[in-house]
Amino acid sequence: MLDIRLEDPAISGQTLQQQLHQGLVDAILEGRLPSHEPLPSTRDLAAALKVSRNTVVLVYQRLLDDGYLTAVWRRGHFVNEQYIRQQLRLSVDTRTASLFSPQRDPELWNRHLRFRPSEARNIVKPANWRDFPYPFIYGQVTADKATISRWRDSMRLAGSLAHSQSWVGDQVDADDPQLLEQIITRILPHRGLRAHPEQLLITIGAQNALFLVGQLLAGPGRTVGVENPGYVDARNIFGATGADIMPLPIDSEGLANSKQLADCDMVYTTPSHQCPTSVTMSLDRRLQIVERARADDFILVEDDYEHELNYLGHHRAALKSYDNSGHIIYIGSLTKLMFPGLRIGYILADSELIKELRAVRRLNYRHPSSQDQRAMALFIGEGHLDSHLRRTRDRLSEKWQIMQTELSRQLPEIHVTATTGGSAVWIVLPDGVDAWSVHREAARRGVLVEPGDVHYLDEANAPRNRLRLGFAAIDKSQIPAGIAQLRDAIMAAMAQKDKETAAP
Repeated sequence: MLDIRLEDPAISGQTLQQQLHQGLVDAILEGRLPSHEPLPSTRDLAAALKVSRNTVVLVYQRLLDDGYLTAVWRRGHFVNEQYIRQQLRLSVDTRTASLFSPQRDPELWNRHLRFRPSEARNIVKPANWRDFPYPFIYGQVTADKATISRWRDSMRLAGSLAHSQSWVGDQVDADDPQLLEQIITRILPHRGLRAHPEQLLITIGAQNALFLVGQLLAGPGRTVGVENPGYVDARNIFGATGADIMPLPIDSEGLANSKQLADCDMVYTTPSHQCPTSVTMSLDRRLQIVERARADDFILVEDDYEHELNYLGHHRAALKSYDNSGHIIYIGSLTKLMFPGLRIGYILADSELIKELRAVRRLNYRHPSSQDQRAMALFIGEGHLDSHLRRTRDRLSEKWQIMQTELSRQLPEIHVTATTGGSAVWIVLPDGVDAWSVHREAARRGVLVEPGDVHYLDEANAPRNRLRLGFAAIDKSQIPAGIAQLRDAIMAAMAQKDKETAAP
């Protein structure tokens, strides 16, 4: 009898039918099934595995359709020996590699690499963040079961024959017209924006949008202004092009209207919730920055992430909504607050620029997955994205209030940056308290926090007492206990510093 073990679908993540299909394919390709003997009958195999006979029938039929099996009347199902021989002939003979010197050149990549992006300063997030009882980590979300179910339905519908023509072929450099329509009619109006299809480009997330913009508009001889502290990946993306990176000051209203703006060819800003402080740019400041872009002739890149997460006051219209001169490039994400791993974003800009960005994108990867685009169009069209954002806003608003209350109650000696929303809190520790020491002490207590010095351009002079506490991934019931553990970590770090200072 076949040695196939089936697990509970809730544990394995695969249906019984999928597990059986994979088990049989593995057995066939590994040669564990002799071609001259029939496979067990569907009735016998079903009884042995304790599954329905229909499950086995469907799997056998799929294997017949795919060429792994052949059916012989009155004898049963056999491994298709001719098919397997074809598969085996695909193996590549690498013995000729032994003709060449086995010595590896240790300087090979030092000579050929123009730069090493892996050496750029970046945020380090442990892959096992879910193992921490108190993950105050930014950029991760808790699973929304209703949204997962509805996204699965949208993907299933997008994969149907009725929608298959939208994704089976190579779309070259085109985007799904239904998704463009949904963005224009359902997404942009909430930001005070209007657009035509030729002004939009779909990207693999907002970060990919920044990369495309950097490829086209940054580079040697160009000066790109970034908020300081600011979004680390944007700084690294623009810096990797060879552009000069200029730090721009921020204040309680976000990007400051500073004199340095006039020296920039391009400026990157996060006005809805400044990264990493989460402050929101005021209306007056927005109008000032828009006017500066026009008057000083620099391109303004508006990354409008977390636009939906305002808990106090009204949502602000996008900077792009005040743009009459074409100087502003608007970047948005459709999946950041839903499934960060899905990666669907877009760029709104003048059609002349979009034409060039589309050509750059074609050189990179032609276009994002057309099936994902159609699924997102269906997801938005059926109102599922709006429902998800409402649930997310309600859930995070409650967590935000708990964070404010517990930080004020348990850590009155720290400074909490005032915000109107977002999914993280930016705090300033007492003078002399090192955030990395707190990070290590907190980790020992099951608390995951993010030191803030990496967000500053000048590593040597970056303040060492900043922390960013994300709260989207932590259960609200765990926040008070997590803050208590963080308080103990801060006290331990302070005690260790006092001990080191007192030592002769």
